[in-house]
Parts: sequence; structure tokens; C-alpha cells
Amino acid sequence: MKKINIILFTIVGLMACKPSSKEQPAELSINYKKIELKNGLNVIFHVDKSDPVVAVELMVHVGSAREIEGRTGFAHLFEHLLFLESENLGKGGLDKMSARIGGSGANGSTSRDRTNYLQTIPKDGLEKMIWAEADKLGYFINTVTDPVLAKEKEVVKNEKRQSYDNRPYGYNQFVIGKNLYPKDHPYNWQVIGSLEDLQNATLQDVKNFYKKWYVPNNATLVLSGDLDVAQATKWVHRYFDEIPKGTEKITPLLKRPGFVKETKLLYYEDNFARVPQLTMVWPTVASYHPDAYALDVLSQYLTEGKSAPLNEVLIAELKLTSYASMYSGNSELAGEVQISVRAFNGIHLSEVKAGIEKSFLKFEEEGISIKDLERIKAGQETSFYRSLSSVLGKGTNLASYNTYLGNPGFVTEDIQRTLAVTAEDVQRVYKKYIKDKNYIATSFVPKNSPELALIGSELAEIKEEKIVTGAEEKFNPKIAATYQKTPSSFDRSVAPPFGEKPTLAVPEVYESSLKNGLKIYGIENDEVPLIRFNLTIDGGQLLESMDKLGVASLTADLLNKGTQNKTTQALEKAIQELGATLTVFADKESITLSGTTLAKNYTKILALAEEILLEPRFDSLEFDLLKNATIARLRQQEASPNAVARNAYDELIYGKENMRSKNILGTLASVPTITLDDLKAYYKNYISPSVSKMLIVGAIPKEKVIASLHTLNTNWKAKEVTIPVYKTPEAPTEPAVYFYDIPNAKQSVLQFGTPALAAIDADYYAATVMNYILGGGGFASRLTQELREGKGYTYGIRSGFSGTKARGTFTISSGVRSNVTLESAQAVQKILKEYPTTFSDKDLETTKSFLIKSNARAFETAGAKLNMLSMISNYGLKADYIRDRENTVNNMTKERIQELANTYINPNKMIWLIVGDAETQLERMKALGYGTPILLNKRQRAIKN
Repeated sequence: MKKINIILFTIVGLMACKPSSKEQPAELSINYKKIELKNGLNVIFHVDKSDPVVAVELMVHVGSAREIEGRTGFAHLFEHLLFLESENLGKGGLDKMSARIGGSGANGSTSRDRTNYLQTIPKDGLEKMIWAEADKLGYFINTVTDPVLAKEKEVVKNEKRQSYDNRPYGYNQFVIGKNLYPKDHPYNWQVIGSLEDLQNATLQDVKNFYKKWYVPNNATLVLSGDLDVAQATKWVHRYFDEIPKGTEKITPLLKRPGFVKETKLLYYEDNFARVPQLTMVWPTVASYHPDAYALDVLSQYLTEGKSAPLNEVLIAELKLTSYASMYSGNSELAGEVQISVRAFNGIHLSEVKAGIEKSFLKFEEEGISIKDLERIKAGQETSFYRSLSSVLGKGTNLASYNTYLGNPGFVTEDIQRTLAVTAEDVQRVYKKYIKDKNYIATSFVPKNSPELALIGSELAEIKEEKIVTGAEEKFNPKIAATYQKTPSSFDRSVAPPFGEKPTLAVPEVYESSLKNGLKIYGIENDEVPLIRFNLTIDGGQLLESMDKLGVASLTADLLNKGTQNKTTQALEKAIQELGATLTVFADKESITLSGTTLAKNYTKILALAEEILLEPRFDSLEFDLLKNATIARLRQQEASPNAVARNAYDELIYGKENMRSKNILGTLASVPTITLDDLKAYYKNYISPSVSKMLIVGAIPKEKVIASLHTLNTNWKAKEVTIPVYKTPEAPTEPAVYFYDIPNAKQSVLQFGTPALAAIDADYYAATVMNYILGGGGFASRLTQELREGKGYTYGIRSGFSGTKARGTFTISSGVRSNVTLESAQAVQKILKEYPTTFSDKDLETTKSFLIKSNARAFETAGAKLNMLSMISNYGLKADYIRDRENTVNNMTKERIQELANTYINPNKMIWLIVGDAETQLERMKALGYGTPILLNKRQRAIKN
């Protein structure tokens, strides 16, 4: 994918205009209009005028399954290419236009079965987006040249390194696909493809792929949001009608399940793994198959919740792991059920397998109760309404139903099928697809620990990339494509005008407080019958002591594990039966109890929230399990380059004696020393309404919110809490390069930065405005344009300020391919040095256009509204602070940008951290000109592939 990790979208029931209920599932319906153009393009309109925005999605029915062996990864590579340029949009294509119109950022994703392109825009840019989508579909391929293709190959290969090659267990799904599906099955290979196939792709291959698949009769366009259907229809006809229908016949692929002739056991010694992982996989059915719904219920029942059979056996009884997952993944042609267990350090995976089999026997004997079945189904109604808060979510599912089934309104039947699943169905699919059936089992174990794999496992075939400096193909992306433009009946090079400017609708915020000190901030919004709330208690990790790091996180986690009157199982079931979510988590500055519920169940879910908060169980067995789970997570972080980089960077920025430098989980030394009494003391001393606030958004008025908190006001007594202040150090006076060695890392993780501003500082928002063109504006930013689009060094790079009430950092972060670590750092260095004097009038115009126009999207979802309340409550902002920010943007000048850049992003006053392969990259970093790199860990023994 272009900006997010590849995933397979298998979401059910997301769009409707009438409430769901067990008694009236037939009332679910869909609000849409569908037309088909003469060239075969399906166009779907969905009207939602709750916010002045429109989501535009183009879904093309081609994914990796439409590729051929030896040319894998084409669908995904093509997704990347389509963003770069088209005949009339010009270089930068949708990305540059998105910045001008205030869009959410042109994005896309590729699955086995489809590729989609999507973004949300202010409604005045709708005609521009329709024009742009048509230009991509019909006026694109001539702009792809050999240099463009060569550069984008490097970007995609960097994505593969980042998402698969350079992370723990990253090759697991590759091994599963190769063995679950026959060699000639289109699911045998991964969506990302192989590095070798990507490198071998030719320009003619790309043109052939486009000609066959990127045609109107193989695509669906969805426009969802605040739109006039009649006007939008005219625009669709104007821009799409003359794009010709494809000449090649597109034949649907036959559904074909995976096949396991006999159970197969495979193992792999993973360079980045610190604990062993077992995955067991059985072939099942395709999406929308009647059995898919019961398989989904089965997967949830076996692993979700304290009383789930796999959790009872593997976690509570045998204490082999802290987490077991199971999911039923269904794609267009086939499906699979996977169980994955990451065991504790040193555990033999044969013990895990025996535990899984014992869990199966437990399920065979007990089955699933009607109450448990209804509990699992209860979440569907809440999920259904949550999906309605985003026009983009609705658009994606309209497109999916139409692409796979030809029926955008399939949501009705989809949810009916889910609600119709019986206990007998769940038992039946277990016996049909899992019980005594052949499977694939993969054992991914740490390097030099093959003895932990299942007995009888054979070595999986995985070809790892070598790190060789200068090995990549050379290209010059600045060479302009020369071509004859595709004829059109009108001049498509003239961009359509903006429509009427949308009115900025700032939600009305109310504030109140209780006598015990709890502050209340709320927004009433009844678009959907949902309520979301965050009860946030200030303090978090800042209240820990240095010898007990991890107490806040463990306290928050343990609050989820039952109450005085409810065991963990009972609490989980009480929440799930309401179709709600309640969870407590800690961060650096706070502990938050977060909930989502249907409005009709708000009183009940609030009562459970109060019970969690005021009547904690402090179960000793649960505490021990959580400690073991935390230690396992810390071990895993030791070999994750990204986690290593975060932790090392924080320590370099803040210093070892500053709590802000510490891992929220604690350390491998501190966590074993923490006692249950430590958690009780933290709770007793620091969980107080005097430092707390309730943020609430949804279908409930202020009066009812305040009334609902009566018992919390009475029963939650205030105490004085003093939160320590840890002063952020000043920026360094000279630069220094630091290196953390992870042998054989296929990418280097870069973290460059310096202590900077607090969110309450006068310059903070102005500095974020300054940073937009540098690295905060996605594809509009120079860092992305140079290191990704210009050189192909990285899949993504970003920069930004991270202040809160305390001073935070300015940070540039990226993962770059190992053999250009130095070159990437030099490119960043050059951009930073030149930025103050090269920021142009056009840069200023782009910055202002995006930041002003994007405000139309600022408060669309409940999550966005909660974030707004958080900003107001944390930093003392006015409810309409967005208008002050607009003034800051409107008054910004090039001179002010230069002043801010010189003050806050000086490369000669930064920390330059690299986490990567020291054997090949450490010495090279001397050429950056900032002295000899300082090695932060002991030089690791090189691992030979």
C-alpha cells in the first residue's frame, strides 16, 4: 500500500439508516443510488450531510490474485504508480492536489482481490476529485517511464523491508501462503510480492497490466457525503464517459480453497524474534460463504476473553503465554483460520500445541452456550453504528459489496447472516474445518534456538536479502516523461473550479464540574445512537519512582481485570453483553478509562466503569499473569528496531534521570521487583477526581451527563495529588551521531531531533505550520519528496513537534534501506540547512490552502471530537481555538517561517540516532561530519544468513 500496511478488508455491515436490533434485523437498509455508465463503470452515491465533507473512493477489481507467478507484487506496485502523475494532474498527481484542497491525503491499499484509492475532502473540492479520479483511470499510463518505474520499485522494496523483512515474525505469512496454497494458486504469494519479481518488472509489463485491469468495466466509484446527487452525476458523466471500455474480457476467478494433503510442520530461526511463536492454519471458505459467519463466531469464542477455552488453558492453567489469537480470514477465493501463540521465553512450542489441543477438547465437550453466542453477536450493533461516523468507512464498504457481489445493499443480508448463526452452526464448522483436519504449523523461534520448534518440523525456505552498498538500480526521476497526450473532447488540463466554500462548523462544547473536583467537557451529537467517553486521570508514569518503573502501566492493566464483585470473566461478559467496550490504559502523563456504547446502554456501561474505577479487584493471579506478559513484551521490544529506536531516542533526548525517557512498560530489571502492594499504593495515592476529567461525545445531553455522574461524585473522594515536574533539557549546542547495532537489519531506523516546545508555548502551533512543508505534510513535504519520491530510499519519512504541557521534541523519523543509511542522513541534513532560505511563495500558498481547507474535516468523527475536548481541557484552549489557529495560518509569512526554522530545526543542534547493522553502516556515518558515531550497545556478533 501507499501509506498504510497491507491488510485484507473483511468488514461486515457498516451502513444503514435504521437502528439494528435482534427483534428487527430486517429493518437494516442502505441509502444509496447506483448507476452504470456505458463504458461499464459502476458509480454509487451515498448522501450524508452531517459534515461538509465527501469521501471519494475508486475500487478496481484487481489484487495480487490477478497476477502470475514470476510477476508478483504488480497490483501493489501499480497502486503506488497511480499516485505519481497523470497527463492532466501533472507531477505529484493527487498528492499535490490533496494538499491544495485540504483533503485527508490521497491514500490507497491493495489486497489479494482489489486495489482501492480513497480520501476525504471538503465538499467544495468534489468536482476536482472526480476530474482527478478520471485522469488516473483514463489518462495515466503514458506518464510512466523507466526512471519512474525504477524509483517506485525502490519505494515498494523499502515497504517490504519495513513491514516484513525487518520485524519479528515478518516472514510468517509468507511461509504459510507457500504451504497452504498450491504453487499455481493465486494466494500462494504475498500481496507485497518478492524483491526479485519487483526488480524484474518491465515497463511493458506495467503497461499490459494497466490495459487489462484498469478499465471502467472493472472499477467502482463511490461518492459518499455532503453532495448533490444530480450535480455529481453530471460531473461523473463529463469526466468518465469518454474513457473507453476494456477490450480484453475479464473472467471471474473461480473460488478455490487452500489444500493441505497432510499436516506440515515448518520452522524458521528469526533474526528479530526473542520468544518463540506457533501458528496453526486450516483452510476454510471464501468471503460471504454461509459458513464464514459461524467460523468468525468460533474464532472469537475460542480466544476472546478470560473464559475463552484457549485462554483458560494456555494462559490461566498452563501459563505458557499471555496472549493467544485466532481469526477467520476470508478473501474472495478462499479463506483460512489461524491460531497464533507467542509463548514465554524458552517455552517449547510442543507444549503450546498440546495446550491448543486440550482447549479444543474442552470446546468439544462444552460447546458454546446461547448466552455466549448472544454476547459475541451483541458487539455487531455497536460496530455497525461506529462505522457510520465516517463517510470514508461507508464508502469503502459500499464499494466492497459492489465489487464482490454486485450489490451495494448487501449489508442487510450480511448482518442477518451474522445474527442467524446458531450454537449448532459453531460446532458444525469446527468439526468440518478444524477437528482432525490437516493443517500447516509454523514455529518461528529465536536465532540459535531451533530446539524450541515443534518436533519434526522442517526448515522453511526463505531467501533473505544481502546488505550490499551500491547494489540498487540507478535512476534519475527528474527526467520528464515525453508522450503524446490522450485525445479528449475538452481540455482536461484545466482544473475544475472550487465549489461554494463550506462553512466551518465548530461543535458546541459544554463544561461543568462536580463537587469532588472532576471536570466535565462534552459535545452532544446525535448523528448515530452512540456515546464515547474518556475519563482521564492526570499523572500516569510521571508518578512512578525510578526503582519501580512500570507501576502505572500495570495498575491500569490490572484495573481491567475484575472488580470486587466481578471476576475478570464476569466483568468481560457484562461489558460484551451490552455490545460495548471499556478499557483502562496508561501513558506518560495519565491513566484513561475509555468507553464506547450504544446510547440506550450508557447508564449500564457507566455503572460498570464506576465499578472498575472505585472497586478494583487487585487479583494476585491476574497480577502475576500481567507481569509475565509485560516481561514478554519487553523481550520482544529488544529485537524490534523501531522499539529500540524509540527507547534509545527518548533516553538521548531527556537523559537517564528524567522519567520522560523511560519505557512505559518498565524494564526487565524493574518489572520483576514490582509487588501487588506497589499497585495498591499507586491507586490509593494517585487515582483522584481532583486531577481528573470526563470527556464525552454522543447522543446524550449535558443535563443527563451531569445527572449520570451523581454516584461518582458521591463515592469518589478527592485527595491531593502532586505530579512531579521533570524539566526537559535544552537543545544540544552541537550535533552528535549515535548508533545502536542490530545485526543483519534490512533497514536502518532513523531518529533525528532535539528538545523543543511545549504545546502551551506561544510558538507551538506556528512551528507546526512551519513544519508542514518540511515533513508534516505527507507527500507535500520536502522530506518525502526527496527521500521517497526523489531517491527511493524509504517507504515513509515524517517530522513533527510532540509537546504536551511539558516541552517535547522536534523529531524526524524514518526507516531507510540499510545500504543508503549515510546518504539518507546527508539528504536530511541538506534539507534542514536549506529550508529557512528556500521556503517559497508557493510553499506558503500550499501550507495555507491545506491548513485552512482541511478544517472542514476537523470534527467529523466522534474520535475527532474527543480529541478536540482533550485539547481544550489539557491546554486551556477556547472552544473555538480552531479560529485562532486559522488566524495564525492566515498571518503566516515567509519571514516568520524562516525565523521559526532557524530557531527550532537547526541540524547542528540535534541528536542523530541510527538503529541498524553496525558491520556495514557504523563506520560510514563518520562522513556525516558530526564526529565519530557513539555506539550505544555492545557490538553484536554478525549473523550469517
